[in-house]
Amino acid sequence: QVQLVESEGGLVQAGGSLRLSCVVSGRTVSSVTMGWFRQAPGKEREFVSAITWSGGVYYGDSVKGRFTMSRDNANTVTLQMNSLKPEDTAVYYCASGALRHYCSPVYEYWGQGTQVTVSS
Repeated sequence: QVQLVESEGGLVQAGGSLRLSCVVSGRTVSSVTMGWFRQAPGKEREFVSAITWSGGVYYGDSVKGRFTMSRDNANTVTLQMNSLKPEDTAVYYCASGALRHYCSPVYEYWGQGTQVTVSS
């Protein structure tokens, strides 16, 4: 059974930083594509970042240059978020095992989500 557990998000001021972690049990993070998505109220789930099984790292246009995704160890991926903006406010989800293109929110397993709020 594969399970994903995200670290707690939080409230941060605009321009600040926050680091999210996703601990995966039941598989290693390097064996599949891992992704981060976010969803704001009333909006569709949006692609944030992904690391493919081959090590390629990709970002959504809205976070490029500000967010960094990495594989910390065999079971953990992190998302370092810098220069945060109020429009980054959303519930952030970790996902494992892309079933389509890495930017499509169709993955085998999902975390429970964690709230990130950026105040202006």
